[in-house]
Amino acid sequence: MEDERIVALFWERSEVAVAEVAAKYTPYLTAICQRILQDKQDAEECVNDVLSRAWESIPPHRPAVLRTFLGKIARNLSLNRFESRSAQKRGGGQVTLALSELEDCLPANGSVETACSAHSLSEAINAFLAGLPRENRILFVRRYWYLCPIRELAAEMHMREGAVKSLLFRLRNQLKCYLEKEGFME
Repeated sequence: MEDERIVALFWERSEVAVAEVAAKYTPYLTAICQRILQDKQDAEECVNDVLSRAWESIPPHRPAVLRTFLGKIARNLSLNRFESRSAQKRGGGQVTLALSELEDCLPANGSVETACSAHSLSEAINAFLAGLPRENRILFVRRYWYLCPIRELAAEMHMREGAVKSLLFRLRNQLKCYLEKEGFME
């Protein structure tokens, strides 16, 4: 079924919409949740939470791209669950590692000004990514949005792990310089 029709079913409050999303997007959502949580049972529970959250969110939202909308919900719920879990046991997993790599090139959060400019920051990052060559953009997004391990990225991109690490380091530095130029860094 086409995504536009699925969204229309949500707006009609038809439970068929949830079944259609589950049938069409469960593998995609599971992959996102599994990559972040590294636990099959947690990932399955999180996918169920995504379906529930989609039911609650549509309406009032009418997503232009359903897959992206659901992926964002899955990522956010998984990160929240991961954070809750790791608050209890501080581990050194891929999620912590990937997110910590970005700390130096993003502005510090917490200030009112930063909170107000979150949308502007998002637009600036999207503009930065749009200016990258396709392969670099894919690598950056797969690492820092989908939180793929370096080893997996290296295999997929037919590169050595060291080359992937170096390229990601250069991309983070480019992002930092870009955000400084755009006035996001203090």
